[in-house]
Amino acid sequence: MKAQLKQVTTSPNNSFKVKLFEEKEFKAEWHFHPQYELTFMIQSTGIRYVGDSMHQFNRGDLVLVGKNVPHSWKTIDTKNEQVKCVIIQWDDSLFNNWIDKPEFTSIKKMLLKSSYGISFDIKTALSLENSFSAIYSQTPFERILTFLNILNVLATNATIELLAGPSFGKDLSLKESTRVNVINSYIKDNYQNEPTLTELSNKLSLSKEAFCRFFKKTFDKTYSNYVNEYKITIASKMLIETDLSVSQVGYESGFNNLSFFYRQFKKYKQVSPKTYRQLYQRI
Repeated sequence: MKAQLKQVTTSPNNSFKVKLFEEKEFKAEWHFHPQYELTFMIQSTGIRYVGDSMHQFNRGDLVLVGKNVPHSWKTIDTKNEQVKCVIIQWDDSLFNNWIDKPEFTSIKKMLLKSSYGISFDIKTALSLENSFSAIYSQTPFERILTFLNILNVLATNATIELLAGPSFGKDLSLKESTRVNVINSYIKDNYQNEPTLTELSNKLSLSKEAFCRFFKKTFDKTYSNYVNEYKITIASKMLIETDLSVSQVGYESGFNNLSFFYRQFKKYKQVSPKTYRQLYQRI
């Protein structure tokens, strides 16, 4: 695959990379690298893209991305808080002499599944928060022990969700990957103003027909469905993070017709907006 390749380097004293990321927002575009990546969200909210999946992320979000799986995290500024997360990246070679040993059976199975991207349940993720907070400042030996424990807990105790669909096309060219970045950025900037297929296809110098073919092939869904899913993701964040009425949330997330908003919300979240808010208020 030739999507935007990001180089991942480690220091001479470490066989894998641990990074404490603290910035105003995520800067990386949709990209891939030949390393595995485990990201634990300490602070921030937004939308993450893994393969052809799009999900909301919040504090405690924990995701494992496999080798060469395109991904990006986008901050959506509803709280105006800085991003803080721990990112661990490693090569296949880290476990070359261990991965086929019986003690690593569960971890090996988990790494194989990571080709789709894996999201871990919030309870298990938060139980590991102290480990993620400590690993950045540990000695190399302490760090590898902590990392192995994290992987073992995730492989044996966590409930997982596979993120990318089985039909996700991983053979995108650099040109096609650039199109995905343009699409995601355009929707983010225009979701409240009815982002139009015509304007976006013009931006990409494609006919409407060619754009629709590319979009369906890449995301396995139509452009309109993708935009509505994005809006519902924004709406769900507002329901949790603000005191706006359900009607106001519908309008603020880009829906001009409230009946359509309710139908779309139920389609993607399986509950009404009011019930969704109540469920999160109990947490």
